[in-house]
Formats: sequence, C-alpha cells, structure tokens
Amino acid sequence: MQANYHTHTRRCKHATGDIEDYCRAAQHAGLSVLGFSDHAALPDNRWHSVRMEFDEREEYCAAIEHAQEVFHDMTILKSMECEYEPRYRAYFEDELLGRLELDYLVGAAHFIPHEDRCIGAYGNITSAAALRSYTRAYVGLIEWGLFAFIAHPDMFGNCYLEWDAEADACSREILAAAEAHGVPLEINGYGFRKAWVETPQGSRPMYPWMRFWETAAKFDIEVVLSSDAHRPEDVAANLQDAAGIAAQFGLRIADLSCLEPDRQQ
Repeated sequence: MQANYHTHTRRCKHATGDIEDYCRAAQHAGLSVLGFSDHAALPDNRWHSVRMEFDEREEYCAAIEHAQEVFHDMTILKSMECEYEPRYRAYFEDELLGRLELDYLVGAAHFIPHEDRCIGAYGNITSAAALRSYTRAYVGLIEWGLFAFIAHPDMFGNCYLEWDAEADACSREILAAAEAHGVPLEINGYGFRKAWVETPQGSRPMYPWMRFWETAAKFDIEVVLSSDAHRPEDVAANLQDAAGIAAQFGLRIADLSCLEPDRQQ
C-alpha cells in the first residue's frame, strides 16, 4: 500500500509527533501519498481536549505546506477529520474547504447527538436506541456530501458487542447511504492496534468488524484503506490488514488521486 489519507499529529492531544516526523516515517515505509487529517478545530473550541485548538489552524496548515516543499518525493495533503454536528456544516464547507483550502475532509462521528444530550461513540453505543442515533449521525455525514470518505463506520463495535438484528439493520442503512451518494467508507487499521473486545462469540478487534464488511459486500460501495496513525511509526501500520479485508469480501478500493493538487480540475 502506497497511500495513507488518515494521519494525526500532536495537536489533537492524543497523538505524538509532528508533520515532518510522519513524513520521514512515510518515506521510510515507502508511501507515495500522505494525507494529514487531524481532528478539526471547531469555532467554539468544543471537545477541545481531543482536537487542535481553534487558533492552531493556520499553523497546522503552514506546517503541512512547509513539508510539501521539503519532501518532494511524496504527495502531502491537507485535511481535517470532522464531527457530525449540523451547526458546523457551513464552517466545514466555507472555512475549511474554502478559506483554508484543505485538499479534502474526512467525516467521522466520535460524539453522537442522542435524545437530549451528546454521547461519546466509545463505550456508550450499547443499546438499540443509541445505535440508531449513531446510524443517523453517520448517514447525516454521508448525505452532507462534503467528505472524501467516512472514517470507521463500524466503530460502534467497540461497545456494541453482538451482531444482532439491530446491528445488521443499522449497518445496512449506513451502507445504503454510502451506495446512494457514492461516498467511500474507510476500513480503519487503528482498530487492530487497540485492545480487542471480549464478546459472547470470542475476542475481536473493536473495528474493523468483519460482519460489517461482510455485509458491505452486498452493496455497491468503495472503500478507503487507512492506518489512522497516531504515532509516526504507525503511519503505514495495518494497511495490509485492511487490504486483506477488502480482498476477502471483494470490495473496490476508491481512487483518491483526484485529491492531489496537480490532479484537481
């Protein structure tokens, strides 16, 4: 695998290393394309403990642009990973894609509007009602049409432990939306590096959840393979594992070369 479009930096406060650290690691790993997609700063600094601060945006972009000048043997792209929250949609489009001229955006719902509050997707998607809220958030991201791909759509597997009728129905709804709107879904390698979960059926990764991707084979979708690197040494980690899932279920890998500045129309 020669490309990784999902890379974080120290700015998100739960990753290590900076732009050039990842670029050097990517060179060593033989990557030809490296997309930086740190968690998007938000206008009200919401959830700032797990993302860059609002006033770090320009410095983040400048650091990537500097790396583009230094590492001539790679294509280095600017992106941010964005949450599902309708109040931010215009900001993502007008400010991030517009004024800051990011090359692409990644959609992901780590925080889920549920009933009268917001819940974290880690540890809280344990009921059918919460899973339906999770599904609405992911379908919403797809329908916005702003994102080059949608990250870890099967992340609910970190705490929703059994593949039951509700898991199947919600997965099919996400997959049907991806098919209808032509938005690729990500097979995320980070789940292989996290602690596995114990379920009644045995131990498995939080994600990728094989049952989700087995179901995906019944839909006309494309996938993106990512390491979701949070350390420079993981910049290409588990890409081959993600590719193995795509191959096992006959899933088409999306061509994202249109994101490269010299290929854009």
